[in-house]
This record gives sequence, structure tokens and C-alpha cells, in this order.
Amino acid sequence: MKVTKSIQRFMASTTSASAFLFLAALVAAILANSSLAPYYEAFFAQPVSFQIGNFNFLSHNGHPLTVLEFVNDALMTIFFLMVGLEIKRELLVGEISSVRKASLPIIAACGGMIVPVLVYSLVCAQNGGIGSNGVAIPMATDIAFSLGVLSLLGKRVPLCLKVFLTAFAVVDDIGGILVIALFYSSHVSVTNLLLAGLAVWTFRDLYGR
Repeated sequence: MKVTKSIQRFMASTTSASAFLFLAALVAAILANSSLAPYYEAFFAQPVSFQIGNFNFLSHNGHPLTVLEFVNDALMTIFFLMVGLEIKRELLVGEISSVRKASLPIIAACGGMIVPVLVYSLVCAQNGGIGSNGVAIPMATDIAFSLGVLSLLGKRVPLCLKVFLTAFAVVDDIGGILVIALFYSSHVSVTNLLLAGLAVWTFRDLYGR
């Protein structure tokens, strides 16, 4: 019984989640650069499905999502939704609820996008090769790892710093996503965009109360 309670406390701890995050990243880096790399890549290329009758909920254009696509297009969407809702709460009633408080992470995020692009351009775009097309890659901050580092430090990190970094990382990621969507997309589904906009407008007050 004591062992079960200890495991429950460990799983509920944000520090434990951060430790799992860095451990998973370390294991992935080792596997991807070892002789097991083909098996590692093959695992992420496996199709996944959640099917009822002939309809597969985990498909795109009639093709089932791979494990990698499921992580990127489904799980990361939920992650960004949860982070976005937390930021909205902070904007409404929290640490960045005024223009003066919110302006600092927004300005910092803009600098966090512009400076890496300038450095990348100076280093990689000089030769005019294929590398010059990747200027959007260094724009986004990895929210999960940023928050993971803060969680590992626990209560030694003040709440205002966690909120600042979260807001900074979210704005930074939104900027990177917009650049990729506007300049790197080969096809834009206007219908899906309109449906998403309609859903946001319909439920705009759901989490604002």
C-alpha cells in the first residue's frame, strides 16, 4: 500500500513529469543515433487507427496517420490547447492580465523569433543553397522543454517567472507556426479554417468565465 501511494505521489509530481520528459528525449537521441535507428524510424512510420465501421478517426485525406503524425497532429494539438487555455486564464485574471504586464513576454517573444532568424541567415543563407529555405526552423521555442526545466527546479522558481516563460514560449511558437503556415504550406484548406474559426467564435466564452 505504501509503495502504491509512493508511486501515485511520484506520478502526480511535475518534477517527475519533467524527469520523464528528459529521460525520453535522451533515450530517443541515443536510439536515433545508434544501430537501432532503422527500427526506431520504422516504429514512428507505423499506421495508427481508431475506426468505427468504415470511418477512421485518425486519418488524413483517406490515409491513416502514422505514429509520428499522430504525435505531431493530435497529441501536440491537445498540448497546445491546454497551454493556450492556461495562458488565457493568466491574461484574464492572472499574472499578465494587463497590457503592461503582457507586453514584456510579447516583446521578448518577438526578439526570440527575429534574432535566431538573423543568426541563421548569417550562418546558413550565405551560400544561397537549400539551407536558406529553413529560416523558420529556429524561430520557435520548445515549450515542453522550457517548462520542464522550470518544473525540475520546483518551488525555487517564482510563479511569475513560470508564467512569463510560458507566455513567451507560446507567443514565440504561434509566430513560428504562422510563418510556416503562410510561407511553407503547399495547400490550405479554407473549409477547415472556416470551421475552426466558427468553433472558436462559438465557444469563445466557454473558458473565459
